[in-house]
Amino acid sequence: MNIKTSPPESSESAPKTGIKALSGGSSTPLSVTLGRFSAIILWVGFTVLFGILRPDTFLSSTTWRLTFSEGVVTAIVALAFLVPLAAGVFDLSVGATMGTGLVLMNWFGINTDLSLWLVALIVLVVCAAIGFCSAVIIVRFKVDSLIATLGVSQVLLAIQLLISDNRQMTGAFDQSWLKLGNGEVLGIPNVVIYLLVLGLVIWFVLEHTPVGRRLFAAGSNPEAARLAGLNVERITYGSLMISGMIGGFAGIVFSMKVGTYNSSVGPGLLFPALAAVFFGASQFSRRPNVWGTLIAYFALAFGVKGLQLTFGPGTFWIQPLFQGAALLIAVALASRVVGQTKRSRKLQREAAAAAAAAGTKSDGATPS
Repeated sequence: MNIKTSPPESSESAPKTGIKALSGGSSTPLSVTLGRFSAIILWVGFTVLFGILRPDTFLSSTTWRLTFSEGVVTAIVALAFLVPLAAGVFDLSVGATMGTGLVLMNWFGINTDLSLWLVALIVLVVCAAIGFCSAVIIVRFKVDSLIATLGVSQVLLAIQLLISDNRQMTGAFDQSWLKLGNGEVLGIPNVVIYLLVLGLVIWFVLEHTPVGRRLFAAGSNPEAARLAGLNVERITYGSLMISGMIGGFAGIVFSMKVGTYNSSVGPGLLFPALAAVFFGASQFSRRPNVWGTLIAYFALAFGVKGLQLTFGPGTFWIQPLFQGAALLIAVALASRVVGQTKRSRKLQREAAAAAAAAGTKSDGATPS
C-alpha cells in the first residue's frame, strides 16, 4: 500500500468533516483496519463455512472443546516464541525445549520417586538454562539468533534421543497428575485455563510494565535502545530464559494431558507456533502481541479442524499443507506491517521536521 502525503492545509481552509475530522486530519484505509482484525474475520468465516458444510459435527460443543484443549500446548509454544521476538530475537528452539521438558518429566517420573511438582520445578530451571545457553551463543559469540537457536534445537533433540533411547516413554504419571490436564472447570478444560492465565501474565508484562517497554524498544531499534541506556544484551538473556521456561511449561502441560513422550512431539509444534505469532503480529497493535497470537492460532486450528471434518478420513496431508501456507502468508503479512510502520514513522519525522522548520522561519521573520 502506497502512503501519500499532501501539503498542510492553511488555517483558512474549510473545516475537516467526516472521518478525517474524527481522526485528526488523516483517515485509516479500510483495508488496513480490516487487516488488523483479519484473524477474527477468518475465524468467523471458518465457523460460518464449516457450520454450513458440517453443522452436526463442526458446531458441536465436543468439537470446540477438543480443538481448544488439543491446541493449548502449541499455543503455549507460540507464546514462548513471542517473548524473545518482542526483543528482536528469534528462538527456533522452542519446540525442542518443549520436548526436552517432556522427556525430563517422563524420565524422572519413571526412574525416581521425586514429587512431580518438584520435577516440574527442575524442568523449568533446566529449560531456563537452555535459554541462557542460547543467549551466550548469541551475545558472546555474535551468532545470529536464527542459526544459534536452530543449532541448539538439534542438540536438544540429540539429548532427548539419548535419554529416551529413541523410544516412546509412557507410564510415568498417575491418574491424579493426568487429571490436572484432562479435567474441566465449569465446562472449560483445565489446560485452557492454564493458557489463559499464562497469556494474561505475559500480556500484562509486555503491555503494561517497564520490562515490556524495554523489550519492544530493544526489538524495534537495538542501537537506539543502547543509546538510551538500555542493556540490550541483558534483555536478550532475560527474554531467552523466559522463553525457555515457557517452553518447559508447555512440556509440563503436555505431560498432564497426554503423558507419553516421543521425539516427534516438540519439533512438530514449531511451524504452527511460528505461523500464529507472525499472523498475530499483524493484528491489533501491529506488533508481536499475546491476544493476536492466540486468536490467530485458534483461527487456523479451527480451519484445519473444519477441513478434516469436511474431507473425512485420509486427510493427513491437510494439516501440514494448511500450516505451511499459513506460515508463508503470516510472514508476508508481518513483513508488510513492518514496512508500513517504517514508512509511517518516516513520514511523521518528515512532517515534524517540516513543521519545526516552518516555525523557525516564522519566529525569525520581523515586521518591516
